[in-house]
Amino acid sequence: MEVGTRPVPVTVGDLDREVATVREHAERWARLGIAGKIRHLRAMRMRTIEQAATWAELGARAKGVAGSPLAGEEWFSGPYALLAMIDALGATLGDLARFGAPHVPHAPRVRADGQVVVDVFPVSTADKLLLSGIRAETWMEPGVPQETVLTEYAASFYRRERPAGRVTLVLGAGNIASIPPLDVLTVLYAHGSSAILKLNPVNAYLQPVFERIFASLIEEDVLRIVGGGADVGAYLCSHPAVDAIHLTGGERTHDAIVFGTGPDGAQRKREGRPLLDKPVSSELGNVTPVVVVPGPWSAPDLAFQAAHVATMKLHNAGANCIAAQVLVVPAEWSQTPRFVTAVDDALRAAPARPTYYPGVSRTERAFLTGLDAAGDPLFREELFAPVLGQTALPGADPETFLRNAVAFCNEQARGTLGVSILIHPRTITALGPAFDDAVAALRYGCVAINTWPGVGFLLPTATWGAYPGNTLADVGSGIGVVHNAFLFDRPQKTVVRAPFAPFPRSLGDGEPTLLPTPPWFVTHRRADSVARKMFAYTAKPSLPRMAATALAAMRA
Repeated sequence: MEVGTRPVPVTVGDLDREVATVREHAERWARLGIAGKIRHLRAMRMRTIEQAATWAELGARAKGVAGSPLAGEEWFSGPYALLAMIDALGATLGDLARFGAPHVPHAPRVRADGQVVVDVFPVSTADKLLLSGIRAETWMEPGVPQETVLTEYAASFYRRERPAGRVTLVLGAGNIASIPPLDVLTVLYAHGSSAILKLNPVNAYLQPVFERIFASLIEEDVLRIVGGGADVGAYLCSHPAVDAIHLTGGERTHDAIVFGTGPDGAQRKREGRPLLDKPVSSELGNVTPVVVVPGPWSAPDLAFQAAHVATMKLHNAGANCIAAQVLVVPAEWSQTPRFVTAVDDALRAAPARPTYYPGVSRTERAFLTGLDAAGDPLFREELFAPVLGQTALPGADPETFLRNAVAFCNEQARGTLGVSILIHPRTITALGPAFDDAVAALRYGCVAINTWPGVGFLLPTATWGAYPGNTLADVGSGIGVVHNAFLFDRPQKTVVRAPFAPFPRSLGDGEPTLLPTPPWFVTHRRADSVARKMFAYTAKPSLPRMAATALAAMRA
């Protein structure tokens, strides 16, 4: 069927026909060889490059940032994120065809406690140059053996001889534009499932863009993209030809889908009796803590990290599942008052933008009302709004404070999606094994050291999702992982590390990296230009494009 001429489903009959078509071709997709799947990735790559400018411009206009440096967010978290994932998946599938296992940058290693760790970023020379100093490693669940982590605990779908076809409903998020297509890629390439993508009304304007990008899959009846409201989503969730559901959204939405609404839904949840007899995976957000570890911070360090916190809060107008929500500071650090003041100043000085996401003002008012009437709700619920709170914890030295902060994050902050730790490199050295123990103890799917967990979202070879162990009745930040271009089967968490200070100050801290102020900072004056150049380089790598990207990034 030719993309662009297909009528948009508006009736139950239309939806039934779309699902039936994808169901009919699900087994063919599941059993399609690696070469065939790579063929579709190449088609998607070409179409993503063709559609990139339209995609980013539509997003920037819808969010009220067109023509400003903030428009760079729509490039990075839109077409750039998808293109990077397509390339990473293509590389993994090529490795599976040649070697039978993914090819990772370094041999898997083992921590002192026996847990296997796999370096997943940087992968290429370009990664090392354009994102200098950013590193990521995926920690596998305890019990995964080092010797077979790549051959038996990665890409398990591709070891099945005659997999059965199935259909997964993807309920797309309305905030970050790359989430729906990235989730579709996970469903298609990690799980071998055909897909129905149901777009959120907030960004349904991107449906024509996504249909062109996924044209080869739509034409071969492996994928359908539909719009509509909650009624369409509810109908598809309960459709007998839909085998599984993947949701990116909020915990309340998840519970309404799985258990229903009202008193009956609450009773079902208490009793663990879901309405749906099918697997439901999810990514549901987080009360994201930002832990500030005391140390020898200079005045420029305070200013830079304050802008960093402002970015973690205000990126995408605060409409992020991983937006900073609680600043966790040391009560006994002499620099704490100065840093809190610097964060407040950075938030006030950030470029103005509309709070475009529906219900944000209502959320802010409800939070303030709850704060006055019932104590502090800040730790219990993701606010999905430009609200940043603060708590101070005891600890006269970095090790004691960090131990208290880990306990707070694990026990009081709702969710397990991501946490950020801001810590001077000399403090890391002084802590030695105690710092590694703190990172290991944090029960989060992404632990970001001197960077925002959102960077973990952006890296295609990293895993993205909640810490393992959630259940449908207590889902927290969700169940399962997405992205994960190396196709690990039993990941526990991804740890992302970045320089504490930008180049050239990083050199004085003993961190020989060239990363300037990152272009995703809301304070970056040329973020839009850097993002466009980064996409252009990724689309067609060359030394001149790399140089142009690096030069633009240095001119923050």
